[in-house]
Amino acid sequence: MQDTGAGIDSAAIGSAAAAPEALIMVEHLGKAVQDSSGTLQILQDINLRIAARQTAAIVGASGSGKSTLLSILAGLDVPSSGTVRLDGQDIFALDEDQRAALRASKTGFVFQNFQLLGSLTALENVMLPLELAGQRDARRLATEMLQRVGLGQRLQHYPKLLSGGEQQRVALARAFVVRPQVLFADEPTGSLDFATGEAVMALMLALNQELGTTLIMVTHDRELAARCDLRVRIEAGRVASIEA
Repeated sequence: MQDTGAGIDSAAIGSAAAAPEALIMVEHLGKAVQDSSGTLQILQDINLRIAARQTAAIVGASGSGKSTLLSILAGLDVPSSGTVRLDGQDIFALDEDQRAALRASKTGFVFQNFQLLGSLTALENVMLPLELAGQRDARRLATEMLQRVGLGQRLQHYPKLLSGGEQQRVALARAFVVRPQVLFADEPTGSLDFATGEAVMALMLALNQELGTTLIMVTHDRELAARCDLRVRIEAGRVASIEA
């Protein structure tokens, strides 16, 4: 375990510490917001390097800043200071439209509350990112991915007719069908019972390995975190420790 303390420089994360081999590089990242009492510092001097194909769990108490960190890594939120590079590209040197295009081409997302479109069937939900990317064989690819996650018999079911575990499997299929370089997951088993969460967790890690995706997740699930290559603990907006 690497106990880094405040102001960590975690350049040694993973087996390949050299910057050129890092898929995701975070340098001196900070996030501050203004409230009625003044400036609230949410993240302070975060430094991370994550290699391609690694799995990383961001852990910590509620309110520690881990979800904010995930949102910034995904380009969904903007930092107050520092840089995030994805495959060498400083994502905050891009405007919003360019960041959206980068996310569409390189990333996937899985959320605790699934975020499926209720008006679309399971198949249509999985087809959607493919169609937005201009894939002509979206139906075939979506069908194959739903079959891979065990939902070949649920293609025409709407989310309200699916269990929580089935909805999360649709969400996994939607995220992985575009074969993203990086998958961001925010508490992917948080709303599921233990047995269902175990099954979803095993499926997510299996798909990640099969497709060679870099997986970064926020989780309170200690067992899920333990199965990742890296465990990054956030305390009071700083990286407190890294375990590899």
